[in-house]
Amino acid sequence: MTTTPVAPAASPLARLRRWGTRPPAPPAKAAQFANPLAPWLFVAPQLLIVAIFFYWPSVQAVTSSFYLEDPFGFGSSFVGLDNYRDALASSEYRHIAGFTALFAASVTALSLGLGLLLAVKADAVMRGAGGYKTALISVYAIAPPVVGLIGMMMFDMHIGPFTRAAALFGWEMRVGIDYRDTALALILVAVWKQIPYNFIFFLSGLQAVPASVREAALIDARSGWRRFRDVTLPLLAPTGFFLLVINITYALFDTFGIIDVMVKDKPANNPITLVYKVYLDGFKGNDIGGSSAQSVILMVVVATLTVAQFRLIERRVHYG
Repeated sequence: MTTTPVAPAASPLARLRRWGTRPPAPPAKAAQFANPLAPWLFVAPQLLIVAIFFYWPSVQAVTSSFYLEDPFGFGSSFVGLDNYRDALASSEYRHIAGFTALFAASVTALSLGLGLLLAVKADAVMRGAGGYKTALISVYAIAPPVVGLIGMMMFDMHIGPFTRAAALFGWEMRVGIDYRDTALALILVAVWKQIPYNFIFFLSGLQAVPASVREAALIDARSGWRRFRDVTLPLLAPTGFFLLVINITYALFDTFGIIDVMVKDKPANNPITLVYKVYLDGFKGNDIGGSSAQSVILMVVVATLTVAQFRLIERRVHYG
């Protein structure tokens, strides 16, 4: 009489590895159109919007950057690369570029970190989860200028609650007058505005983690930090990479309304970003050529950062 050997049961970690290395699903069948022009008709409105509001202004900016424009529109003189040389040789421009880099890095890191922390905590809430999530998400519906107005009230030297709280520790905050105090207020307000956006995506990514994977990780590792680091965080890598690109773009461009409200008409030399300097030089100083050159430089910097992120970071992200 022969006995059939029984294969040992697979460990939870082995089942988790098999789940992560399972073959991809077969690709979905592509949609077929009877008329070959039908797909272009569907995307034509979006292409028209992109051409009018992005490509045409970009071409105009590049063209204007090589000219010295008359502020009253009576003519222009070709100056070649002089506008670029003046911008890059300016100590003020380099100082603003340094603050822009610090501002973008701080806003991106803090908003991503706090958004992920709140998403992890919200994902573990059992009672009252709906109200908790709604309270966190509702801030994203506020327009940036309104956020700047709220931030200005919070950091007001006379009635601001944050200013009064800082005074308890002997710190006299003078937002709008002191450079460092204003920079800190701008960063905190910009982070507060962006946290709900990151929270939404991180929470969706956490809820997409299969229950079987969570159970296997719970058996394999007792430490909650180890489970988050080895299982949850790698599964959130695609979401995190997407949010990294979005948050850098937000810090460089979408914070314009916040900065405009909080530093406009203030008596001191307050911190501003490169996109706000483009606005000041172009619309306040009537230097169309110089502001166009600055916008082209900023566009090249953002494009370089995006390509670098996809080249260096995207390779470490695993999809599927």
